[in-house]
Amino acid sequence: MRLNDPAVLAEVTAAFQVYEKALNANDVATLTALFWKSSLTIRFGIGENLYGHDAITAFRHARPNIDLRRTLSNTVITTYGDDFATANTEFSKRDTGRRGRQSQTWMRTEAGWRVVSAHVSFLPAQD
Repeated sequence: MRLNDPAVLAEVTAAFQVYEKALNANDVATLTALFWKSSLTIRFGIGENLYGHDAITAFRHARPNIDLRRTLSNTVITTYGDDFATANTEFSKRDTGRRGRQSQTWMRTEAGWRVVSAHVSFLPAQD
């Protein structure tokens, strides 16, 4: 298995950047489209455990239009072969400065790269 094939890494990085732009803009349609349309897709959020694309979509549509902008650091994207990748990053919320982390598992599908599993959590507040 080839790790971080440059062409595959560029594809996943581009998909990750589209996701991040959509998140910062609260572009629900793009965020929803970037998750694999399957009952097997999982997203563990700050206060929610979402099982299946339908639950993730419902969450996105129900969430108030809040300021989601953030700054990323220490982003690591790793590809495994041609069809599987992970993306891990730390973030800092622009409105509060609160720090957190995000992990995503990406899979190549017929529709393109899609998130099949994601986890978001905040780090403990610092004094």
